[in-house]
Amino acid sequence: MQAVLCRHHGPPESLELVDCPSPMPAAGEVVVEVHAAGVNFPDTLIIENRYQFKPALPFSPGSEVAGSVAHIGPGVTGFAPGERVLALCGWGGYAEEVAVKASALVRLPDDVPMDAAAVLAATYGTTWYALKDRAALQPGETLLVLGAAGGTGAAAIQLGKLMGARVIACASSPGKLALCKQLGADEVVDYQAQDLRQALKELTNGRGVDVAYDPVGGSLTEATLRSMAWGGRLLVIGFASGTIAQPPLNLALLKGCNILGVFYGAFMEREPQRHAALLQELMAWVGQGRLRPAITERLPLAQAAIALRRLADRQALGKTVLITERGRVAAQRT
Repeated sequence: MQAVLCRHHGPPESLELVDCPSPMPAAGEVVVEVHAAGVNFPDTLIIENRYQFKPALPFSPGSEVAGSVAHIGPGVTGFAPGERVLALCGWGGYAEEVAVKASALVRLPDDVPMDAAAVLAATYGTTWYALKDRAALQPGETLLVLGAAGGTGAAAIQLGKLMGARVIACASSPGKLALCKQLGADEVVDYQAQDLRQALKELTNGRGVDVAYDPVGGSLTEATLRSMAWGGRLLVIGFASGTIAQPPLNLALLKGCNILGVFYGAFMEREPQRHAALLQELMAWVGQGRLRPAITERLPLAQAAIALRRLADRQALGKTVLITERGRVAAQRT
């Protein structure tokens, strides 16, 4: 099989596409034939040894894939070869096959496409958990989305609208803001060209925003905290800017607002049943046509380094999916 390997820690350009033996499932594992792999920001960190998970070298990045069951290891029940599945593998997904624990598999309904399934967990799962569980976003509330043209930001726009919120999307260029409008944002703010606090004050008539979704960090976090409504909720999603903000905590006191951490990986491990129910909700929305993941680019597996470079440079819009040759052939048959 082919796999994209990180032999030594470094930038995306250091990755290699190689031929290697197919994995064999250990006890409790299943080998999945990968059709599509989601491209996520942590993939850019793990290859540089800057992520909280540090797999031994060599390894393949890629934390979520969609495909079909190829082989079943000893002790595994409930899955059969050929079944369509979503696999949450942590790493190893940029390959034509990956071995994962059976507990990390989720069955895919026939009406959920493989490419859509490959972006549901890390991006849309994080966002659904953040907005529904952590922030309890309510219909009619105002949701501010930072980094709104990226993968998690695009998901926040779409899910926020499905939940009945008024969505203010913030991004750093006219092209990115155009995508935000296409995804359903009610208002947009270019925080490179506009003062974020002033823009939010005007758009909310001085009231502030009820929920803020922040995957960016840096200086935008404090400006956002100063723009919260009374009783608002600031969701800490990540730090794509590369800087962990240290805002004055008296602002939380003065605003009567909450700062809520969103650690989706820990949620998956600590509350597997709730996580499974969350994914089932998302897959049902996709199957019903209510949610169409914002996939803007589908690239072959061989172009994984290109996809990661664009993501690292914050040039990627929406979601990028890597398609294996097996996935391409399977899609042509359907």
